[in-house]
Amino acid sequence: MNEVLNVIKRRTSLRRYKNAPISEVDLDNLLQAAVKAPTAGNMMLYSILVIEEQNTKDILSRTCDNQPFIATAPLVMVFLADIQRWFDYYQLQGVKEFSTRKGLKFKGPDLGDLFISVSDALIAAQTVVIAAESLDIGSCYIGDIMENYETHKELLDLPKFAFPIGMLCLGYYPKDYEPQVRPRFDREYIVFDEKYRSLDEGELRKMFAERETAFPRDNKFGAANAAQFMYARKQGAEFAKEMHRSIEQALKNWQGMDI
Repeated sequence: MNEVLNVIKRRTSLRRYKNAPISEVDLDNLLQAAVKAPTAGNMMLYSILVIEEQNTKDILSRTCDNQPFIATAPLVMVFLADIQRWFDYYQLQGVKEFSTRKGLKFKGPDLGDLFISVSDALIAAQTVVIAAESLDIGSCYIGDIMENYETHKELLDLPKFAFPIGMLCLGYYPKDYEPQVRPRFDREYIVFDEKYRSLDEGELRKMFAERETAFPRDNKFGAANAAQFMYARKQGAEFAKEMHRSIEQALKNWQGMDI
């Protein structure tokens, strides 16, 4: 147990990689770990795209908010919230006709299906992250894969009921790399007994005290505190607007429509 905890504690986002491909043995181990991850109803409502082709990585480095390091990762994995297979199977096995006979309404995937598929996909992704770290393979999550839905749908040949919810860049640690594990919020502000508890003003100030000390005063946003800085950098940024638009477009497929 201590060894597993140490793997988790030392993990940090890696954006610089050893110039070496992931070995076939290590890749196989990562994928074995992924498919053993917990899954809702043992349905495995996700797919994993293993990407090593340089041209695809080059494109993703541009479409995922212009992050050049993506193109340098030896391995990229895209995790799809995917219920397409199950609905293809339902069609194959006459579920629509069965539903009609039994007085059930047969409809396409809805938001509940999407959310449970998202959970499955991200659980698989995090299982890969921990397995990778145990093999001295670093990783970096890329949430920007949720942007540019139409572009990624075409690039990755995605079916209607599959949405790219997360992406991992993976590579061996360079020899001269010294992990810089960033501090996390104290768990007293994150973990509650039995019921949710809103934080009062004093607790909020204590929780964010380190962030208030560390944020850059000469930032390009003209932000006077960490809250203003983070909002301008994240929720107020252009990539966030594109992510909202992209997800909104994809959600049109997950409205429980007749199929």
